[in-house]
Order: sequence, then C-alpha cells, then structure tokens
Amino acid sequence: MLMESRQWLEQKLEQIRKWEKDQGKIRIWDRIGRIPFALLDKVTPDFIRDKVGKALDELGKFVQTGGGYLSSEKAVANYFNNEQVRTLTDARRMPVSAMDEAADRVAGTRTNIATVQGASTGFGGIFTLSLDIPVLLGLQLKTLQDIAMCYGFDPADPKERLFIVKVMQFVTSDSHGKDAILKQMDYLDGGNEEARREIVSELKGWREVVMSFRDRWGMKKMFQLIPVAGLVFGAITNRNTISELAEAGAILYRKRRIRERLASLEPDVQTAGQ
Repeated sequence: MLMESRQWLEQKLEQIRKWEKDQGKIRIWDRIGRIPFALLDKVTPDFIRDKVGKALDELGKFVQTGGGYLSSEKAVANYFNNEQVRTLTDARRMPVSAMDEAADRVAGTRTNIATVQGASTGFGGIFTLSLDIPVLLGLQLKTLQDIAMCYGFDPADPKERLFIVKVMQFVTSDSHGKDAILKQMDYLDGGNEEARREIVSELKGWREVVMSFRDRWGMKKMFQLIPVAGLVFGAITNRNTISELAEAGAILYRKRRIRERLASLEPDVQTAGQ
C-alpha cells in the first residue's frame, strides 16, 4: 500500500485537535435536555431503574471479559471495499482514508438500525422504554468495536474495551469531563500500566456512562414515554445517539492510528501518496 506523507498525517491530526476543542462547547439543547430528569428521577418506575442497573452490570462485564457483546474479527471484512482485507492485520495496513471510509459504513449501518430500533421501542411508550436501554447499550458497544477494527484495533484486548467505554463516557461528559477523558485516553495509548489500572478501578466512570442514559436525554426521552408519539422521538434520539457516538469513535481511533503512523516515520523521510 502507499503510506501517507508526514504532511498529510499532520494536517489530519491538526483537524482532530480542532474537533476536540470544539467538543468543550456545550450545546443549548444539551443544557435544556438535562433539566427534566431532576424531576423525572423521582417518578421513574422501578422496572426502568432495574434495567439501568443491569446495563451497568453488563458494561462492567464488557470491560472485564467482553461479556456477550464482543465482536468477531471476521466482521472487519464487511466494511472494506477490498477483497484483500480479511483480518485486523490486513485492516491495519490500509491507508487512513480507507479506514475512514470503512468506519463511515459502520456508522451508516448502525444509525439506520438505531432509527428503526428507537421507533419500535418508542411506539409503546413507557411499556417498551425499558427494552430500549439494554438494546441501545449493545448497539453502542458493537458500533464502537467495529469502528475500532476498521482502524486495526482489537476489541479482544482489554485495553481496547476500556478505551471503548472511555469513548462512551467522553460523548456523554461535560466540557471539563471531556478534557480529563482525553488525557486518560492518551495515558492508555502510551502504555502506562499504572494509569490503566487506575482507570479500570474507576467503577464510577462506568456508572456515569450508564446513568447518563437518563441525564443527557432528558426532555427528549420524556416524550418517548408517550405511546405512539414516542415513535418519532425514539427514532430521532437513538439515531442521533449512535451517529454522535460513531463520529467520536472514528475520530478518536483515527487520531491513534495517525499518531502511530507519524511515530513510525523517519524525520527526514516522506513517502508519496495519500
């Protein structure tokens, strides 16, 4: 394959840095959307609380062992328009632009699934809302795993599963939280074992990811409690959730791959092609 030039890689990395800075800006809808659950939390039915608790347990199992959510390496071949890509090693050798295209295919497929799933669980209002939590959690984990594989990273590696949970936490955090998580991700990628153990011990972080299902959707999920009307809001909310998560996952994995490529290039050597 043709490796990208140092200049091209550095330009792409700078674009990612600008994107990271923009993530610190809180959107007005997110501010509004967080308010209602201060009230809704008091009237949340026990069976929904139970589903959230079970989702927390499942997320913990995913980090530790992969649980029932671990994706197969064979899935990587489905996203590249290249018959030579069959394994993670093959994907790792592809140009970053090809990895981006593959990640876009994952995002497109999963956002469509999320739309249908959100509509179906939203149709029944509160009676089917409890089904939305575990299904959407599984879809999020699968989406990020497949995007990871598009960039040549292996979800079977415990470090990668932890990185996936940090991506989920990044998307649902405020501006201060996002900055801290980006630093943690850098520690993970740098092979800092002490930092890794510290992050793994942060069970609170896993809880924040799961509990954010209620917090960050706020007003949007409140409408999903209404039968039939919840169909529209469920479809939109779930589609946006997966779309936003896939975008962040692709950018953060792209960042890791680009930094690795730059580190492998000799200072005075640039190869042609992008």
